[in-house]
Amino acid sequence: MKTQRRIKTAPQAGVTLVETMVALAMLLIIVVGVMIMTMAAIATTENQGHLAARTAEYAQDKMEQLLALAYNDGISDTTVFPAANTGGTGLAVGGNLTPSGPLTGYVDYLDASGNLLASAGGVAPAGWFYIRVWQVTNPSTNLKQISVLAQTKSDIGPQGVLPHSTVVALKTNPF
Repeated sequence: MKTQRRIKTAPQAGVTLVETMVALAMLLIIVVGVMIMTMAAIATTENQGHLAARTAEYAQDKMEQLLALAYNDGISDTTVFPAANTGGTGLAVGGNLTPSGPLTGYVDYLDASGNLLASAGGVAPAGWFYIRVWQVTNPSTNLKQISVLAQTKSDIGPQGVLPHSTVVALKTNPF
């Protein structure tokens, strides 16, 4: 009599295709979630980190130019740099802080690199990215309040709020 030998087969020790597909689907869902958060973080950093910091810098630059004028100067053209001695509003009371409706003589425009762009009669020149508007008020005798707002033309991402900064200073007579 012949003895039959039974050969035992080893159990499958691998991963099935279905298990692999489920693991890949879970990994894909996690990666997409992280990518969405990353894109939101990049947009927020660009808007609030980079663009808002630049608007603060440009508003401060304009404020320094205005504070350098004499208290009674009402004719210097501050829409150019350095300020021209005539042809402008100087520190005359007026202007507004509304970028959508700037007043001539109280507005200037910068390109994306912060370079001042020439504008005729307050009309926005081609290629502008930053707008600066300012207002001079006279809250009491021998005191002027100067306010400067700088804002971008557009933002990054879905936030919808244009990055902007406002700087306010007081100037007294005779200084």
